[in-house]
Amino acid sequence: MAAVSRSDIARLVLRVGVGGILAAHGAQKLFGWFGGHGVTGTAKAMEAMGFKPGKPSALAAGISETAGGAMLVLGLATPATGAATASTMAVAATAHGPKGLFASNGGYEYPAVLGLCSAALAIAGPGKISLDHALNYRLSNKPAAILSLVATAATTAMVLRRRQTALAATAEAEAAEASAAKAETAATSADRSAVEAAASATEATTASITTDSPDITTPGTANGKASTQLPPAAKS
Repeated sequence: MAAVSRSDIARLVLRVGVGGILAAHGAQKLFGWFGGHGVTGTAKAMEAMGFKPGKPSALAAGISETAGGAMLVLGLATPATGAATASTMAVAATAHGPKGLFASNGGYEYPAVLGLCSAALAIAGPGKISLDHALNYRLSNKPAAILSLVATAATTAMVLRRRQTALAATAEAEAAEASAAKAETAATSADRSAVEAAASATEATTASITTDSPDITTPGTANGKASTQLPPAAKS
C-alpha cells in the first residue's frame, strides 16, 4: 500500500463517524434498535410529514441510511454511497425546515450536517484506507461520482415534489373538512333558531287567544259568580 497521508486518515475518521451514525439511525427505523420506533412507528411519522405511502418511505429511508452508513465506513462505492445518503439527509432536512435550524427545537441542523459530510465524501473520495482503494477504485471513479450526484439530485427533487403535492392535498382535505363542519354547525344553529322562533310564535298566539276571548257566564250567574238564590215558592 502506498504511503498513507493525513488526508487519508482524516477521510477514514470522517467516514467512520458519519457512516456509523447513519447506520445506527437507519437501524432505528428498520429494527427499532437504539430506542427507535421500527418500520411501523417510522411509517406513521413519515405519513405525518407528508411522505406517502408511509411504509415504503420508511423502508427506503432506513435501508439508505443503514446500508449507506455501513458502506461509508468501509469506503465502498463511496461516490454513489455518499451521494445517496446526502440525498436522504437533504429530504430529512427539508422535512424539519419549518422548525428552524437548531436540533434542540426540532430543526434541520442534524440531518444537514450529516448530508454535507456525506456529499463531501462523495466528492473527495474515500482515501487509501478503504475498500475502494483495495479494488483499485473500480467503483469509485470520476464518472461514477458525477453520475451518482446527478441521479441522486434528480431523485431528491422528485421525492420533495411528491411530498409537497401530498401536503397540499392534505391541507385541501382538512380545509374542506373544516368548511363542512362549519356549515353543519351553522345549519344546526339555524334549526335551533327556527324551533325557538316557532315556540315563541305559538306562545304569542296562545296569549292572544286568551286575551281576546269574551267572558263566558253560565245561566244563573252574575258577574261571573254563580247565584245561590232559589226561585220563590209557588202560592197555593
